[in-house]
Amino acid sequence: MKSPGNRYHGLSIGLHWLTLVLLVMLYALIELRGLAPKGSVLREGMKTWHETLGLTVFCLVFARLVLRRLFDAPPITPAPPPWQDKAAHAMHWMLYTFLIIVPLLGWLTLSAKGKPVPFWGLDWPALLSPDKPLARTLQDVHETIGTLGYYLIGLHAAAALYHHYFLRDDTVRRMLPRCLSRPRQLRRAAGRPGLPGSPE
Repeated sequence: MKSPGNRYHGLSIGLHWLTLVLLVMLYALIELRGLAPKGSVLREGMKTWHETLGLTVFCLVFARLVLRRLFDAPPITPAPPPWQDKAAHAMHWMLYTFLIIVPLLGWLTLSAKGKPVPFWGLDWPALLSPDKPLARTLQDVHETIGTLGYYLIGLHAAAALYHHYFLRDDTVRRMLPRCLSRPRQLRRAAGRPGLPGSPE
C-alpha cells in the first residue's frame, strides 16, 4: 500500500515521534539517576521506568517495521542522488537495529542478574539463568551501544536538518504532522484574513 500523498502514513508519523520522546526520557532517566542517592526510592524508580520504557521502545520498533512493510515510503521531492538514498536507507536500518539490540541487551542483563523485567505492571519472563559475571558483561555492552546511540540519533537529526535547510527538499515535511508539513508560505497564507482556509 502507498502512503497518502507525499507524507508517511499517520501511524508511522505518530510512532516515529513517540519513539523520539521515549528515547529522550530513557536517556534522561539513566543520565540523571546519579543525582538520587543509591538505594533511594527515587533512584530505584528511575531505573524501573528506564527498563519499562526501554521495553516499550522494543515493542514499538516492531510495530514500525510492520508499518514500513505495509506502506511504501513517500518519495523525496526533489529526488536526491542515489548515494544519498542508499546512505539514508543504511542509516534507517542501523537505527532499527539499535532500537532492537539495546532493549534486548537490557532484558538479558536483568535476566542474568536474577531481577524482574518490569513492563507496565507486568514482569516479562527471564531469558537467561542468573549469572553475575555474564550480567556484568551484558551491562557493559548495553551501556556501550547505548552511548553510540547518541551519535546515531544525532547524525540522523543532522541529516534531516541538512535536507530541510540546505537541500530544501521535503524529507522532513514527509514525517511531520499534517498541520506542520505544509510549506511555510502556505502556512502564512492560511493565516491571512480573506484567503481560503483562513480563520474569519
